[in-house]
Amino acid sequence: MASTYPVISVIVPVWQEAETIVETLKALDSFRQSGHEVIVVDGDSDDGTRERAAGYCDRVLAGERGRAVQMNMGAASARGDVLLFLHADTQLPVGAADRLGEFFQSSRHWGRFDVRLTGDRKLFRVIAWFMNQRSRLTGIATGDQAMFVRRSTFDALGGFADIPLMEDVEFSGRLKLASRPYCVSDPVVTDSRRWQRQGAWRTILLMWQLRWRYWRGESPDELAKVYRSDVRKP
Repeated sequence: MASTYPVISVIVPVWQEAETIVETLKALDSFRQSGHEVIVVDGDSDDGTRERAAGYCDRVLAGERGRAVQMNMGAASARGDVLLFLHADTQLPVGAADRLGEFFQSSRHWGRFDVRLTGDRKLFRVIAWFMNQRSRLTGIATGDQAMFVRRSTFDALGGFADIPLMEDVEFSGRLKLASRPYCVSDPVVTDSRRWQRQGAWRTILLMWQLRWRYWRGESPDELAKVYRSDVRKP
């Protein structure tokens, strides 16, 4: 591997993902075969997630539940020049490693992918379009967009804040001080199960409400209680 091409560490925080984790990791096999690494960080699952993941990644780490804590744990054990944080229900596009190589040779410190939601409903395409446009306008990325960052920048900024919600938005705000995000237009594909299970419009309203309240200064701990209370409703 040429010295100008980065080693990529794909960090996948998981909790109770036994049904989908193997499919997610199989899709990353080409990364591992090319000399990159895949690290799964489990947040105390009891459904066999760790056992199913073990044969399809380089390492499975076990820690406390909490996406920020899990992602920081994965980063601490990673050897890559670029850290890519991938949700368990999200798949990277073909050629993602090449796009990250191009990012590494740019002057940007971090970036994200556009996103596409699974499902045939036109509403899901509209949701994805607004997510991508919002990110372009604000320079803020969310975890659904597979955020990536230079290892040196991640370390300099101290990684994700240890908060129970909005850790991606908070980190984006600090990353923007280093550079605007590098935007990859080839979309990652995120499972629309959350939108289908909770209802698309209800999920949209909840996400916008939480972000608005976060920008107004409400505690992530309080917002996490609102989020967890809502997703438990039938």
